Amino acid sequence: DDQMTRRNGKMGHGVLRFTSNPIAACIDRQHHGRRSNEVLGFGPNCPVVENVEKALAIGGDVLVLGMAPSGGRLPSHLFEEVDRAVEGGLSIANGLHQPLASRYPKLQPGQWIWDLRVEPEGLGIGTAQAALLGNRRLLTLGTDMAIGKMTAGIEIWREAERRGVRSAFLATGQIGIFVSGMGIALDAIRVDYACGAVERMVLDAADADLQIIEGQGSILHPGSTSTLPLLRGSCPTHLVLCHRAGIKTVEGHDIPIPPLVELISLYEDLASASGSFLRPKTIGVALNTVDLDEDDAQRALDTIMEETGLPATDPLRFSAAPLVDVLLP
Repeated sequence: DDQMTRRNGKMGHGVLRFTSNPIAACIDRQHHGRRSNEVLGFGPNCPVVENVEKALAIGGDVLVLGMAPSGGRLPSHLFEEVDRAVEGGLSIANGLHQPLASRYPKLQPGQWIWDLRVEPEGLGIGTAQAALLGNRRLLTLGTDMAIGKMTAGIEIWREAERRGVRSAFLATGQIGIFVSGMGIALDAIRVDYACGAVERMVLDAADADLQIIEGQGSILHPGSTSTLPLLRGSCPTHLVLCHRAGIKTVEGHDIPIPPLVELISLYEDLASASGSFLRPKTIGVALNTVDLDEDDAQRALDTIMEETGLPATDPLRFSAAPLVDVLLP
């Protein structure tokens, strides 16, 4: 649509940055005629076209709905574009809250509609069984929404894999699920079953020596309900706090972000529940420095390390190695 350079284009950004699948084209009305890498500064160098019809002429197998609009519903003017994609033989990867499979009951052989935000079947309530596992379980947590919890988790996972560690990235959002091919859409699960869903995912991956659980939301955000299910379901042994450099309040709200050392202590207290559960160790800070030049980014990292006494890095801009060094001594 027209979200390519906006934060609501984060589904497309995540796919372009992390997927192992080749990208045939990007569809965006505002930037057609250019190349994706020229527009975004990262990802593959594919053409940007105006509509589905132009993309079909280039070729491809799957239309990924790359926008993440508020409320998670497809804008009404885009239904015709998706209809044309299905008519043209494309499968659909849909990360919106609005399911699309029932709209297309008759598909061509091999064609599919993947609604990523669907509650798994057979869920129950959590039982804290993850605490009995002997592996390391790292959960990424944040000061706000949409600041890089998934990105930090994937980069930590990749660094651990490079070191030969048997590890698993456990996705809890639509982008992570699409990139990794597995996981749960936590925001599509009824609250009574959310802990159980996280727990089952963790237990299913129990053979991994290191699990990186993708965080969602923030305990500071008034609209976020995902922190406690992630803490309870995964019973993490380690935490990474994710933060965007320079932000002082929760976006869209007059809610101050406290000193990071206070928030770190709060998250650890919540995880341990006054000693009822294992108290995880925060191993460092993943700082999103996208709005800074490299010198300012390094100064921001130095300030964070001085304030918290913990390693800090921008795992995308620099490296996740300082975090993994502490996680895997």
